[in-house]
This record gives sequence, structure tokens and C-alpha cells, in this order.
Amino acid sequence: MTQTSETRWSIAIHGGAGSMTPATMDQTAVAAHEAALCAALAAGEAVLCAGGSALDAVTAAVIALEDDPLFNAGRGAVFTYEGVNELDAAVMDGATRAAGAVAGVTRTRNPVTLARKVMEAGPHVFLSGEGAEQFAREQGIEPCDPAWFSTPERLRQLQELKARASGWFDDGLKYGTVGAVARDAAGHVAAATSTGGLTGKRWNRIGDSPVIGAGTYADDRAGAVSCTGSGEQFIRAGVAHEICARMRLAGEQVQDAADAVLAEVGAMGGVGGVIIVTPAGETAMAFTTPGMFRARADSTGQRTLAIFGEVD
Repeated sequence: MTQTSETRWSIAIHGGAGSMTPATMDQTAVAAHEAALCAALAAGEAVLCAGGSALDAVTAAVIALEDDPLFNAGRGAVFTYEGVNELDAAVMDGATRAAGAVAGVTRTRNPVTLARKVMEAGPHVFLSGEGAEQFAREQGIEPCDPAWFSTPERLRQLQELKARASGWFDDGLKYGTVGAVARDAAGHVAAATSTGGLTGKRWNRIGDSPVIGAGTYADDRAGAVSCTGSGEQFIRAGVAHEICARMRLAGEQVQDAADAVLAEVGAMGGVGGVIIVTPAGETAMAFTTPGMFRARADSTGQRTLAIFGEVD
């Protein structure tokens, strides 16, 4: 169900939707992921509590998630089939609908900061590969050693995938995207999303996360959305924009809009989840996978944290 209140500020984060269940995660793993979600939520809350912007809040929350090796973004990103970590990210400001995105970067420690730099300092919205890395250098973002992103667990997952008879594609529903949406005290909304993509991805594949309108969108007239799931279907459905359009143009309630668009994704054969915040500070979450790492908080003191089961 949705959380409805006229809040001064609110924030929601996710660490990816996927196949996790109580049977596949022991208590140690659950506790570790919950602690990481709390830390990222606190980073965003601190900005909003101090009167900061929604844009700063979502950036801070996503940086925390990118730096945590438990999630498939930044450090801890999954490997391509060739054994490389290729990172994608996007950020959008609902007040102006300014946006920035990067794809296929391999030497930027926090891709969300580069996406924001694209938005604020460049003439374009979307940069990729070596061009994005060059832009980062020109903007004074120090490159990091690609080894920073590598973790033994992600390498093990790649080796396991390549050994399977089913081939290269990750069909195990491990969608480790991270994201955040927020509404600040001024009534503005923002969204940010970051990912390492799919384990074993090939040919410089790019999913929905950095695609404005598909995996990330923000508009003060409707809300802010960050997505996680099967990127190909999320792109085809234009999920993030479609949810906002349903709310703004058709007057749908936020939860109804989220559920309806995820049903469209399902009809295409896709699965995943979304987090949303409206200009009134209402938050909503929806997912069609067994679980989604998620948390939210607002200035009334309401706070939720969950991994499994139905939406709280």
C-alpha cells in the first residue's frame, strides 16, 4: 500500500528487485543488506533534514549504494561476459526536467556523480563509453582503477553463469540496480539510478537504468521514479515516464499507476520494481519479483525497511 501524508520531505531508495527470498538469504546476509540500506537512506535523509534539495538527497543516497559491494552498482557491479565492469547511471531534476546520464563507463568510481556532471556542466544529456570518461577527466573527476569495482563474489557469479548449459544470459532474475527518489521541503522531486547491468552482458548492452523516461524520470508536475528489473521490457514500456504520465494526465493514484505499468511490463515478459515519490510527498513501491531491497522515510517520522514479500 502507499504511504500518504502531506510531508515536508520524503525519500525512498531501492537496491534492486530480484529472486531473493528468505530461503535464499540467511540472516547474516539479510542483516548486512538492511544495514547498507539504512546507511544509504540516512545519507539522503541528512540532506533533506538540513533543508537540502531532493537532487542532492538522491545523489547522496545512490553514492552510498554505489560504494557498498553488496549491490550491483559501482563497487560490486557485475561482470560482462568478457570480465569487465561496465557501469550506467542517470539523474533527473523534477524542477527543471534537466537530466544527465552515462553508460558503459569503467573508470569512474561513482557513476551517479558523472551523470549529474553531464546534467549540470555539459551540453548533452547522455554520454557513453570513452567519451563519457573523457568528459569526466575534463570536468576534474579523477579516474579510479577498474579493479576498484571487482569483488570475488561477482567474479564467482560470472564463472558460474559461463559454466551453465543455458549459456551467457543471466536468466536468474538478479536485477541489482540501485536508485533513489526524493521530495524536498521546497516541493521539488528528483530521481537517480545506477547499475552494473546484467551478469554476462555482451556487446556493450545498456539497460533501462540510464535511459531517461525508461528507468529514471522526474517531473514536479507528477513525481519521480527509479526502476529496477528486466531492462529491455522497461525500455519498451517507457516505465518511469509512463507512470508519471498516468498520474499527471489521467489522474491515476500513484500506486494504481505503478501497478498498471508493471502489468504492461509483465505482458511483455518482463519483471521488476519501481519506487516513486509525488510532489505531495507520497511514496509508493511496487514489484513483481519475489523481493526488492527497499527503504523509505519522511519528516513525519514514518520509516520502513524491507527485502521480501509484498509491498509494505
